[in-house]
Amino acid sequence: HEAMEQQTISVAKAGITTVLNSRASVLAAANPVFGRYDDLKSASENIDLMTTILSRFDLIFLVRDVRDEELDRMICRHVMGVHVNSTRNSGDVGGGSLGSFMTSNAASVDGGGALTGGDGMGDSSASSSAAARAANASTPEAIAEKAMRVATTGQGELDVPTMKKYVQYCRTKCSPRLSEESGDVLASSYVRIRDEVRRRALENGDDGDHAVIPITVRQLEALVRLSESLAKMRLEEEVQPEDVAEALRLFKVSTMNANASGQSSTGGAPSIMSAAAPSREEMIRTESFLRSRLSVGAVVNRQRILEEAAAQGYNSMVCARAISVMISRSEIQERNSGRLIKRVR
Repeated sequence: HEAMEQQTISVAKAGITTVLNSRASVLAAANPVFGRYDDLKSASENIDLMTTILSRFDLIFLVRDVRDEELDRMICRHVMGVHVNSTRNSGDVGGGSLGSFMTSNAASVDGGGALTGGDGMGDSSASSSAAARAANASTPEAIAEKAMRVATTGQGELDVPTMKKYVQYCRTKCSPRLSEESGDVLASSYVRIRDEVRRRALENGDDGDHAVIPITVRQLEALVRLSESLAKMRLEEEVQPEDVAEALRLFKVSTMNANASGQSSTGGAPSIMSAAAPSREEMIRTESFLRSRLSVGAVVNRQRILEEAAAQGYNSMVCARAISVMISRSEIQERNSGRLIKRVR
């Protein structure tokens, strides 16, 4: 927790007590607990990680296997293209080597030594020119010019060595800070998001204090880091408002969507601001139904309970949340990897 929150690591070993800086980024991947993402559960329940760990990630992306014909075709074209291009490139290399070998042999037999010597001179000069161009392109001045052109205009591509040098230069030489204008934009956006969540909670009948707020001070610091990183990519000395806007967009399509994943209706895409908890009356009514349906000691199928609740007019999402709440209060226990539930008291 300390390394991801304060970017430090405290060491107390062999009589040495010190605090070291952690200059590493954490990139983690996790699969759903039951092999497939359950829309009725929250992201922390699907991934089976503590909320204290998840809240320390700046961005959380949910990568789902959605059945979309256009998306499936695009993925197929990409996968097939990788294999086709790989096979074609290997065929070209092999064919070129064999073809040049056959051509050189035919020229030496048909045209004699003079023709062979002339071709050798031409190939040698062409190779020398290509080597000279490659050497000029690999000079520090050429690399810096190309990197600056891509960074300022957004046009062109960087090869891997140049990209590594560019990232290293950005990390060591560039340290942008928030300007007053960018700070005001970020602060107003932070307050607006929290007010919208509270307002939606009041519209749903809640008192607003029990609403699930998807953005806290920890996420505000993450937005500051994202904004500074975006400005650092362009070698800017100050964070611009467009950097803050892009950081907010990334946060909304990642962490806020993941936060709302277990609270939107099944079958549709989760809305960004649908993070308000169910009303207290609805939760009490749903829990009363579950207690009347489950006698003490009874073991039933979780999916069957959700279907019965939906048939009697209860919201399946609220019913799933009520089951999770009763499990946390030790009224219900999960069996068989969560497929069965048993009421214990």
